This record gives sequence, C-alpha cells and structure tokens, in this order.
Amino acid sequence: MDEEDGASLFAQEVAGIKPLKTSEVYLSKKGPEVDFLARQKAALMVNEEDRNHLSQDYVEKVQPNDVLAYKRSGVQDGVFKRLRQGKYGIEARLDLHRHTVAQAREQVYQFVDDCMRNDIRVAIIVHGKGDRAPTPEEQATLKSFINKWLRDLDPVMAFHSAQKFHGGLGAVYVLYKKTEKARLEDWEKHQKR
Repeated sequence: MDEEDGASLFAQEVAGIKPLKTSEVYLSKKGPEVDFLARQKAALMVNEEDRNHLSQDYVEKVQPNDVLAYKRSGVQDGVFKRLRQGKYGIEARLDLHRHTVAQAREQVYQFVDDCMRNDIRVAIIVHGKGDRAPTPEEQATLKSFINKWLRDLDPVMAFHSAQKFHGGLGAVYVLYKKTEKARLEDWEKHQKR
C-alpha cells in the first residue's frame, strides 16, 4: 500500500466524525486527593513481603538419616572440608524445632539476611531429623526444605550436615559469602603485612 492509498483509506474511516467543541471538554486541574505517604508505605510493605522467594510448594524429599551437602563452584575443597568437620567457629544459630514449614521459611530467610548484615561467615541451622513424624511421607519435611532453600539463597556458599556434637544429621553448618566490608577488611589486613 502506498502513501496515497493509506491517506484515502484514513479519510474514508474518519469521514463521519465531528470534532468536539472546546467547551465540551472538561479538564480538571485539581484531581482527587492522593495520600502519597500511604501509597509509599503500601508499596514498601508489598516489596518487603515479596522479597522472600523461597518456595513452599514442591520439594525433593530427603530421608531422616541423609547427609546434606552442597558447595557452590569457587568454594575451595579445603574450606568445604573444614566446614564439614565443624572446624569453623559458629557465629550464629537458628533452631527450627517445632516450626511449621511456613514459619521455617520466614525464619530461614530472615536469618540469612541477618547473618549477611552482621558479616557472619559461618552459622548453624538446627532443623531436626524428622524421624518421629507419624507417616513416612511426613518424615524429614523441614530437613528437605532446608536442603532446597539453602541452595536457592545467593549468600549461601556451602552447607553440610553437622558433626554429632553440634546436632548431627538434624543440623547443618552454613558458610556465607564474604560481604564487601569483610573483603575490604581482609585486604587491608593483608596489606599491612
């Protein structure tokens, strides 16, 4: 279609339309009152609620006596071995005994966030083995979710089931990323040598 055909087609389509008179158009300079502070608070609340991306839906089940182990690429084997052996000092602890999956989900997300804000490198999460559940389908439910959630959280570099003296198969050691502040402190410490 060339330009001339397009113009004539347009003219045919708008043939019976009458323009509005200026007096028929109502323009209001003052709209409804808007409480911007309330809108801002509501938006922040929605953002706060949406931050937790951990799923409560499907989880691949683990057994009560399974060892949980995970290491992101970039974590040195020696570091992972020391974590697995419980040789790092535990700086924070979260106990999830008697928590529902929904409660545990909120607690784990907040705990990881708190650890990062406080430059914590190694923590322990006690989830229980889940071997006392009434049915096999319910066994190790929290343990299974912990196994999934920790993998889904970017600050978590590695985790491993704890040694017996720290809770054994009912707990995991968690290694977090170094924060920028901690990296800078390490760099400054090594520069002084």
